[in-house]
Amino acid sequence: MNPPPAFLLADVSFRYPEALALDALSLSIAPGECVAVLGANGSGKSTLLRLLAGLCFPERGRVEFFGEPLTEEAFAQTTFAHSFRRRVGIIFQNPDAQLFNATVFDEVAFGPLQMGWKKSEILERVHCALADLGIEALKDRPPHRLSGGEKKRVALASVLVLDPEVLLLDEPTAALDPQSQGHVIDFLFGCLGKKTVITTTHSLEVAQEIADRCLVLENGRLAASGPTAGILQDADLLERTHLVHVHRHRHPSGAVHSHPHRHY
Repeated sequence: MNPPPAFLLADVSFRYPEALALDALSLSIAPGECVAVLGANGSGKSTLLRLLAGLCFPERGRVEFFGEPLTEEAFAQTTFAHSFRRRVGIIFQNPDAQLFNATVFDEVAFGPLQMGWKKSEILERVHCALADLGIEALKDRPPHRLSGGEKKRVALASVLVLDPEVLLLDEPTAALDPQSQGHVIDFLFGCLGKKTVITTTHSLEVAQEIADRCLVLENGRLAASGPTAGILQDADLLERTHLVHVHRHRHPSGAVHSHPHRHY
């Protein structure tokens, strides 16, 4: 018997008071896959990630994690909620939303402390997480005084320290300088084959670097799903879903030439 998918969505719809965010969405993600969820702003990427993280629940349809339903009733059970939060880590687009401790060390140690781990194990895990993200020198710094790229890496370390099976990342390179983007992409590249990684992004470069497969969302629906190389070569799809835009150039002769430009 084949193992269940890491995540399964069946006919899922979710509505905010002002708009429908996801519309009869069905998809599955296999254990160990690195998936990029592509889409323009407002396509439903962040809402999908929140559903996978158990932070909100569909008004219609079902979401499953390794065959177990993700429902409010399930999360009301302490054993299930504790296990899920240990196995699934989420990084928000704005790291300030999840950094609240006095120092970087305290921030990374917070999760293990909540798990009741032994002090020696916490110290070892925190040291490894800081080293993996190259932020050992920041351990005594207040998170709110760090740069955007440093905050992002602290947020990653605070999740990585728990060694989750699944990483959910919402626009992990957004608003970062090129060097900080490189640090994050290097980290994600190192997760290939080791974890299930689901990354929302509108950056085709990020998808190309780290994803086995791409899901393209458009107005809360699944516009396409397939291997990354094939999706990124589909110019019509990328233009229709606003992942590329058309550049127009006027030549000295007066002729106007147009071609699609990717958001790399």
